[in-house]
Amino acid sequence: MNTLLEKLETACWIARTLFMKNRASGSSANMSFLHNGRIVITKSGSCFGCLKPEDFSEVSFDGKLLKGEKPSKEFPLHQMLYKKSPDIGAVIHTHCTYSVLWSCLHHENEEDVMPGHTPYLKMKVGTVGLIPFAAPGSQELFRLFAERIEKSDAFLLAHHGPVVGGKDLMNAFYGLEELEDSATIAWNLYLLHK
Repeated sequence: MNTLLEKLETACWIARTLFMKNRASGSSANMSFLHNGRIVITKSGSCFGCLKPEDFSEVSFDGKLLKGEKPSKEFPLHQMLYKKSPDIGAVIHTHCTYSVLWSCLHHENEEDVMPGHTPYLKMKVGTVGLIPFAAPGSQELFRLFAERIEKSDAFLLAHHGPVVGGKDLMNAFYGLEELEDSATIAWNLYLLHK
């Protein structure tokens, strides 16, 4: 098992990488991972571009702050994914441009909205469900997420952005990257055939 410091260093590298690739901007993204039965999550208002190990808070599974500053307001999204499956050890949520664009369209099957134009999305992520729009960090958003969490593997929050879990930080990162790349392909093909 990796030490807490190793996981924090990996999380900071992922955050900087996503920021440099324009997958995250300002303080709009959040990330978490499990360590020793606790959820370690970015603090409220943190920026992926300059994230440091001290920018993480430790929270119990029932939501009690154990160490650090106030956690991201979207902690419940992370909490629900960890409770959904013991196979999830990390969660990343960003506002990636093409994933957000794709989430603004109408989709017939909201339990799997991302076309499989390449085989890698299904291999790395699985199905991608759409969560209807509700204000970020709101109880309504958390209610809608809870209603659909069992129906898909990863999620697009409508007009908001992707939420992807993985067995560890790097796998969550790979999944998020694959989802955004798939959304980029889907959006460009959508425009081509419009």
